Amino acid sequence: MDKAYKVGIIGLGVVGERVLKQFLSHPRFDVLAFCEPNQARLKDIQDQYGQVLTYSSDDELLKNDDIDLVYLAVPPKFHHAIALNIIAHGKHILCEKPLANSEKEAREMFEAAENKGVVNAMNFPLPYHAEFFKMLEILEAGQLGDIQRIEFNMFFPEWPRAWQQNNWIATREQGGFIREIGPHYLHLISRLAGIPKYVQSFVDYPEDPSLSENGFTARLMVDQTPVLFNGVSNVGQKEDLSLKLYGNKAVLELRNWRDLFIGTREKNLERIETSNTSTKNLMEELVKALDGHDAHLITFEEGYHIQKLLENIINS
Repeated sequence: MDKAYKVGIIGLGVVGERVLKQFLSHPRFDVLAFCEPNQARLKDIQDQYGQVLTYSSDDELLKNDDIDLVYLAVPPKFHHAIALNIIAHGKHILCEKPLANSEKEAREMFEAAENKGVVNAMNFPLPYHAEFFKMLEILEAGQLGDIQRIEFNMFFPEWPRAWQQNNWIATREQGGFIREIGPHYLHLISRLAGIPKYVQSFVDYPEDPSLSENGFTARLMVDQTPVLFNGVSNVGQKEDLSLKLYGNKAVLELRNWRDLFIGTREKNLERIETSNTSTKNLMEELVKALDGHDAHLITFEEGYHIQKLLENIINS
């Protein structure tokens, strides 16, 4: 019988709960323990998903030798210390993005995981979606021709969004949409075209030094292809996210996470059907890696390269 891997979860916010559901639905994972300082939130989670072992600190949770894998879903400034502790205990780790709160922290996490030999992965959903594999297929088939430019634009009527209110996501220290949304699309560009290099950026901040950015524009490069990375909040429209790859034969756009379009000089943008496109599943890929097989995972090494870009953009 295949081994069931025992999971400990540190942090049970909105995203943590989403991933908890994925662990619970997979037969090869057994959620064994939680660490969540908000007792009301912890009670609510246990009422919904069942009673498991609870710990008041990550140190206590990590003393449980039965735990094979830890999912770390706390705010970014706590990733570094807790992740190093997880790795030091020899446990495999799935971490939320961004990887850390600085380039130095991210490098230390990446190097520690590599040196210890633990499975290390990050929760970037986009590279598991059908849309990613369809975009890759189109690029590899040469349908776009030579890529002339890559653009990512994000617009928000408010930041943080109404469903995302917490005590850190609006802060300049560790929040803002550059750090929260940016990593998803920087990583997607990296997987599709290559890791961008930083050129320059301009970030607009409010007068209150505790608050995150109002807007920004960054110029990056993938080889000889310019990349525009751009965002603004407090605009009079619904949230809109758009990644566009401009080729000399066609243009490909991923809009609002899951809507894919292609257009040419002769035809306006038309939606691409992706229902028959193959996908991958984070839980399945984790199991492959834990079983010792090659897996489609986003590693801490990739997270480190994205962190470097984030810090360059923010600290322009």
